[in-house]
Amino acid sequence: MSAAPWTIAGIHAALQAKKVSAREIASGFYAEIDRRNPELNAYLTLSHERAYSQADRVDAAVARGEKLPSLAGVPVAIKDVISTSGIRTTCGSKILESYIPPYDATAVARLENAGAVILGKTNCDEFAMGSSNENSAYGAVRNPVALDRVPGGSSGGSAAAVAAGLAVVALGTDTGGSIRQPAACCGIPGLMPTYGRVSRYGLIAFASSLDRIGPFAANIADTAAVMAVIAGHDENDSTSAAASVPPYDVEIEGPIRGLRIGVPEEYFGEGIDSEVKEKVLTAIALMEKLGCHRIPLKMPHTEYAIATYYIIATAEASSNLARYDGVRYGLRVPGATLLDMYRKTRERGFGPEVKRRLMLGTYVLSSGYYDAYYLRAQKVRSLIARDFSAAFQKVDAILTPTAPTPAFRLGEKTSDPLQMYLADIYTVTGDLAGIPGISIPCGKTKAQLPVGLQILGPHFSESRILQLALAFEKAGGFGI
Repeated sequence: MSAAPWTIAGIHAALQAKKVSAREIASGFYAEIDRRNPELNAYLTLSHERAYSQADRVDAAVARGEKLPSLAGVPVAIKDVISTSGIRTTCGSKILESYIPPYDATAVARLENAGAVILGKTNCDEFAMGSSNENSAYGAVRNPVALDRVPGGSSGGSAAAVAAGLAVVALGTDTGGSIRQPAACCGIPGLMPTYGRVSRYGLIAFASSLDRIGPFAANIADTAAVMAVIAGHDENDSTSAAASVPPYDVEIEGPIRGLRIGVPEEYFGEGIDSEVKEKVLTAIALMEKLGCHRIPLKMPHTEYAIATYYIIATAEASSNLARYDGVRYGLRVPGATLLDMYRKTRERGFGPEVKRRLMLGTYVLSSGYYDAYYLRAQKVRSLIARDFSAAFQKVDAILTPTAPTPAFRLGEKTSDPLQMYLADIYTVTGDLAGIPGISIPCGKTKAQLPVGLQILGPHFSESRILQLALAFEKAGGFGI
């Protein structure tokens, strides 16, 4: 059975009509994974037993004539930095090569409670540190749109799985653009929720004040359906917001005529690919045709975002990854002394990019440099957030490119970390400000590489940005 055409609504209708079973759907996806994954490397671990057990529960509910939950039988992929009970969770790192969590992340538990079928864990940059998915200890992921190109990072495996039809939806994480940038590279929607909107319980931390879990899907309706399931307060996460979760599926259908869309000049300057700029401006023009009012914006602290991000994120990573010492879990390399064991374990367990960021983070937190770097970066972060607050007094949403270029070639930027970091230049701002954002397709370049349009909104405005995205999709904007 072909996996590619399925949507959440299509699966629900087919199960209710008893045209297909959830087990048959899962089996069809596994057959497609067996066929495509060897070349894509999108999945690291498959969870056949758990998936079929869940599918059988769904089929039993259908047989009893019960009302099915919203994601019943829907095949889902989970980024390998999100904990799954009994399923290997590596973070794309050798240091956790054999780690099996004893519990599920809240987002995973909520998906299964809604009937979703967890197919397996997807490849990612090691500890979510990367913009191309080339930093995984288990090999790079290839972009299903163009196999010689990166899928974006760090959630490249999740984006590639959805784009290739190897999952209907997938969970990724976004710390500096790691949902939106791969969504743009692979030509699918990818949503970063407001910080605190989705529980981080069970998310293996990179940078705790930035990390968020969010969905990939092939269309906006499916994106909204997953958000409706995973959003909401969780007492296990102290950063989880108590704000009520609206009915996204209803609210996204509202009209967009009259909405004010801001276009900041700082996102269209030096470094943007000419074809990306053309496609994004065409997308903004379509939004105007749909009745939105375009308002030019200035966001003066944007130029400091990359430097600010790579100080704050690496500092938090230095603290969070200190737990991987060979003592409690994960890899342990014996040494002559305790300190020698620490050194050998981390030397063998961590890859080059993780080591680079840990050294940078440790440096900016060190005595004598804390005020000059980390404290100053936090102050600039506040200024960036203030830029957004001021902008949202004038507009309902902000539209920008997701990435400055289309997906680049595998190996093209691995020798130049700074160029790799600049791939996130348009996305890190939203993470620093804590606001939600989505990347949606807005056509392709002459080389048939997808281009992403980013829509950013005020805190807890997921309904609004999904509403704009759905109107754009219905108007044919994905293929302009």
